Amino acid sequence: MSMRIASLACSNTEIVCALGCGDLLVGVDEHSDYPAEVVGPLPKVGPDLEIDVDAVAALEPDLVLATLTVPGHERVVERLEAAGLPFIAPEPVSLEDVYRDIREIAALLEPARAGVGDRAEVLVEEMRSELEPRESDASMEAGPSILIQWWPKPVITPGAQSWATDVVRAAGGRATLGHEDHESRPMTDDEVAEHAPDAVVLSWCGVDPAKYRPDVVLRNERWAELPFVREERVFCVGEPYLGRPGPRLVEGVRQLREVVAAVQGRGGPSPP
Repeated sequence: MSMRIASLACSNTEIVCALGCGDLLVGVDEHSDYPAEVVGPLPKVGPDLEIDVDAVAALEPDLVLATLTVPGHERVVERLEAAGLPFIAPEPVSLEDVYRDIREIAALLEPARAGVGDRAEVLVEEMRSELEPRESDASMEAGPSILIQWWPKPVITPGAQSWATDVVRAAGGRATLGHEDHESRPMTDDEVAEHAPDAVVLSWCGVDPAKYRPDVVLRNERWAELPFVREERVFCVGEPYLGRPGPRLVEGVRQLREVVAAVQGRGGPSPP
């Protein structure tokens, strides 16, 4: 049995490819950019909230992999439903949810690719081995406070209901708002100053990591006397490695471990 898959989120695209099923993709969203050799030639059906559902339907997919991880995507899902397209829309808020979604996608692909369920289990265990907190890492309570910036103005950072907070914990740190029961929220400059994180990590959504600007943080007058500015503890970890709930979170935790090591004086990356 062949199967035609349309993916409307980078994370879904990367999961399908990590499961060895990239050849089943017939179209992707405009932000899906990895693996380039797979997604490059595929039809693009629009970005984020501007998904062209008619273009998706024209691909005649057997399954559409949508998402509810970005505010506003529910409107895309409503249009898919109105068009009568078969879809799922994962909404992970934790690493365990990411593992669950990998298994669910694999189960849906199983009719077209025997053994993909087994591959999913291998992938999940590979990820879990990297993303479980290590005994050598500091505990969440004792580790340095890391403020992940999804966006700079206003600062938007994850809370407890975010896989990114789990990744920070796995790296031996603690997310600045990791104790608050929400996915993410804006913070004022004064709030950031009050929390005084040990480090800031730029992971700006929808921005090429090469265009991240640590100077936006370092020149903020409200933060000028804070240690993370005075000691230039502002780092960049590309959104593909923290903002996409899929296999490349493994690279995200590796880079965050270097950040934690740098904050603790154990080496690690130099600030940009």
